[in-house]
Amino acid sequence: MVLKPLQKLAAILLGRSIRKWWRVLPQNRRQLMRDWVRKHRWHFAAGGGAALVIIALLLLTHLDESPVTGRVRLLVFSREKYRELAVLTSEMHLEEFAESLLPDSHPLHQMVEQSVRLLVQRNKDIPQVSEVPWSVHVVESPQINAFVLPNGEVFMFTGMLEAVADTDQLMIVLGHEMAHAILEHSAEQASLSHIVDLLSLILVTAIWALCPGDFLALLGGWAKDKLTELMFNHPYSRKLESEADRVGLQLAAKACADVRAGPVFWQQMELADQLTGMPTSPEWLSTHPSHRNRSSQLDRLIPQALELRENC
Repeated sequence: MVLKPLQKLAAILLGRSIRKWWRVLPQNRRQLMRDWVRKHRWHFAAGGGAALVIIALLLLTHLDESPVTGRVRLLVFSREKYRELAVLTSEMHLEEFAESLLPDSHPLHQMVEQSVRLLVQRNKDIPQVSEVPWSVHVVESPQINAFVLPNGEVFMFTGMLEAVADTDQLMIVLGHEMAHAILEHSAEQASLSHIVDLLSLILVTAIWALCPGDFLALLGGWAKDKLTELMFNHPYSRKLESEADRVGLQLAAKACADVRAGPVFWQQMELADQLTGMPTSPEWLSTHPSHRNRSSQLDRLIPQALELRENC
């Protein structure tokens, strides 16, 4: 986290230094530089091609098959490192919510724990489920939120428990959040961000080197950040959310939940937003699919999920 802004600052300073160096360069020296680059253009092209081949080979060595779905994705971080990070993150959250955690004997905690236990028992055929020591924490907070860390730590907020109508909807929500952990979405998203950040450093250097002034360079950097967000980060995040919806529905179906509760839950969430007057952004500006699209996707998956539920 600390390195990213430092790397960006270094790229800005490098680009700005190149621009200043070029400005003070005499006209004859500039022409000599242009001629030299033109003369050696094929060497630059060959070097660039070789670099692209090396990068492609490095990326190929980090391709991984996603659990459950079999989708091929890029993982540049080792699972061991990410599990260590998950332990630190869970400790941080436990300290953060220490005063708000419901006791294990509380009915809401027991309800969530029973639902998680059922989901785990019925999905033990998945190694990423059976090999993880699942643990439940219920946070007393009006926030409508829940998340599951890669080390199996489940955090459920009482605001979410008020938003679900029954245990079937609760299992749909838990299935979705557990799917994120099972599919290692956080590691996958961090891998994409790492690659995008490295490419961004090259673009930042080029922007600050080529723009005639600092204001235009700042404007170009802002535009680059927004385009990266809208063209890469947000669409990829929505893709992972949709995948977690799909896999989470399968987990809930195998645990005998009424999967028809899934689309209904997102219809409820859409209605709640309308009744409270909560402003909603267009989907392309969000990291999550719209409530309506999530409901529609789950609706299309219901027949397949009901077949899966017959064997529970």
